[in-house]
Amino acid sequence: MNAKIGNESSVSEFLLLEFSAVRELQILHFSLFLVLYMAILFGNLLIISSIVFDHHLHTPMYFFLMNLAIQDIGAVSVTIPKSMANSFMNIRHISYAGCVAQVLSFFFFLSSDVALLTVMAYDRYVAICNPLQYEMVMNRAACKQMVAGVWFSGLLNAAMHTSATFATPFCSNIVNQFFCEVPQLLTLACSNSYQTEIGALVVSLTIASGCFVFIVVTYVHIFTVVLKVPSVQGRKKAFSTCIPHLVVFSIFCFTSFFAYLRLPPKTPSNGDFAITVMYTIVPPMFNPIIYSMRNKEIKNAVSKLLRLKHASMISFPDLS
Repeated sequence: MNAKIGNESSVSEFLLLEFSAVRELQILHFSLFLVLYMAILFGNLLIISSIVFDHHLHTPMYFFLMNLAIQDIGAVSVTIPKSMANSFMNIRHISYAGCVAQVLSFFFFLSSDVALLTVMAYDRYVAICNPLQYEMVMNRAACKQMVAGVWFSGLLNAAMHTSATFATPFCSNIVNQFFCEVPQLLTLACSNSYQTEIGALVVSLTIASGCFVFIVVTYVHIFTVVLKVPSVQGRKKAFSTCIPHLVVFSIFCFTSFFAYLRLPPKTPSNGDFAITVMYTIVPPMFNPIIYSMRNKEIKNAVSKLLRLKHASMISFPDLS
């Protein structure tokens, strides 16, 4: 498939970013992404397993955290494996249908992530600022409805962006990113018909900005209440669950806003790649580290789970 196509021609496949023409560097890219992907999978699956098997963690906060881990696994699984496979096999292409699926799936998990982090901030607000009403407000039915709303809103947003992006005819098939990123796809459009997707992006970023403001205001209220707590241990516990949440969400928002609001460069750049990595790979990688290292309950659950697995391996009969 040629890089430049007729003004209104269709595209049957896209060419993703080639990190290097040197085979050794391609294998290095494959190895680095493999390590990152396995670390993200292991960390998030460990959190999911710990929450599922420890009944002490069957509370709203950990229910939301489990869904966040599922979203993190999904977000990286629709982008990193394809990039690794291309480097390993020394190819660049992704089919048109595969690109559509990538955009749909990535926006689905990305949008759901923003919505869920907002819900988690509200959960912490009720738990810390209105503890006497917590069980009534954050009951099992309410939590399930919130999570269902999170996933459904993510699907609607993903469908809107996918249909708007691929309604545009493309005049080139070279995507200067390691996956089908919407801003990069818009630079390939033949005409101004991509204005529909620009409008959709503005709406989504406005909503995400509202979520960010809501989270910041929520944590201002939380910190105000926490600072009045006489117990040093109580303040430490509250800050340990809130500050990491705010930091990760801030990194995610600022880098994604920058990636989607600016016009991507015509040629690949290390800075553009770094920005994309910051909002696609860094949050899923650091979420399990932050929550497991700063949360005593998660650390205890992980320890019990690992001890249980170790004990079952030792007690397994030798059939040789």
